Amino acid sequence: MKFVDKAKIYVKAGDGGNGCVAFRREKFVPMGGPSGGNGGKGGDVVMVADPRMTTLMDFKHRIHFKAERGQHGSGGNKHGRKGEDLIIRVPVGTVVKDAETGELIADLTEAGQKVVVARGGKGGKGNAAFKSSTNQSPDYAEEGQKGEERWIDLELKLLADIGIVGFPNAGKSTLISVLSNARPKIADYPFTTLSPVLGVLKLDYGKSVVLADIPGLIEGASEGQGLGHEFLRHIERTKGLIHLIDVSDYRDREPDEAFEAINKELEKYSPELLEKPQIVVGNKIDILSDRTQLEKWKKYFEERGYTFIPVSLATLEGVDRLKEEIVKLYEKIKEKENE
Repeated sequence: MKFVDKAKIYVKAGDGGNGCVAFRREKFVPMGGPSGGNGGKGGDVVMVADPRMTTLMDFKHRIHFKAERGQHGSGGNKHGRKGEDLIIRVPVGTVVKDAETGELIADLTEAGQKVVVARGGKGGKGNAAFKSSTNQSPDYAEEGQKGEERWIDLELKLLADIGIVGFPNAGKSTLISVLSNARPKIADYPFTTLSPVLGVLKLDYGKSVVLADIPGLIEGASEGQGLGHEFLRHIERTKGLIHLIDVSDYRDREPDEAFEAINKELEKYSPELLEKPQIVVGNKIDILSDRTQLEKWKKYFEERGYTFIPVSLATLEGVDRLKEEIVKLYEKIKEKENE
């Protein structure tokens, strides 16, 4: 299924039913009186976070959603039936905003979480509701109120514990396939991953860490360059980052330059992203002829407060150590959440 993480839809709640003007006409009731019932309330449009959904693809094919209107009142003091609510199911992690004002309506981060995005109109009162001591035979009723309508922007932000970032060809897809159950398409050309990929790293004590492989960033990504800028929003949900860099003899740029360039793009998009703890992973050491360089890079990153782990995802050298550091990062994140 194609991964779609943005959509714009139109929602219309049901109109309220009209009240009824009617009078009793029974043979043995000489003083009849008003008997028009009230109209029913229009149905609401409700969004529900559904864990079975993983994309907003459904909203590319259907963009108009309308709830049922309330039924009109009728004679004999019969009230109209309430319109049925319209339930719209969206993936967990969907941000719902008013398309015109940009106002945040809801951030649906938990399975089953609901929000009413358009309220149904109130049903109109029938003439029986207007009877009083001074008005025994009202001959008027209310019309039902219109249901709310609006355009809504939907934006999906993946829910992951740790995001994997880096330049194209750094090996992010290989990393998530080595660490988890994910099986993204892998090849030796740039931009192999065209959408975020989630994977689960199983821990020894029955828990797990959800990883997100974010498509490769390039310089200028925060301004819309390349493919990665479309998915920067998914990094906002993560609690920590694995920053993957190429340290091989065939690297396009020096590891420090690559690291600073990606962090610059993260900061431009949102300064808060740099506040997330990062593990720096130097990949492709199997094709590094001078391994003494690793000590230089280890010192460089540790002086800046980052853990540096050299690995070869091709031979799996250093992967066990990386898993240990991911567990430490995960436990640190959970401790901070419980403070």
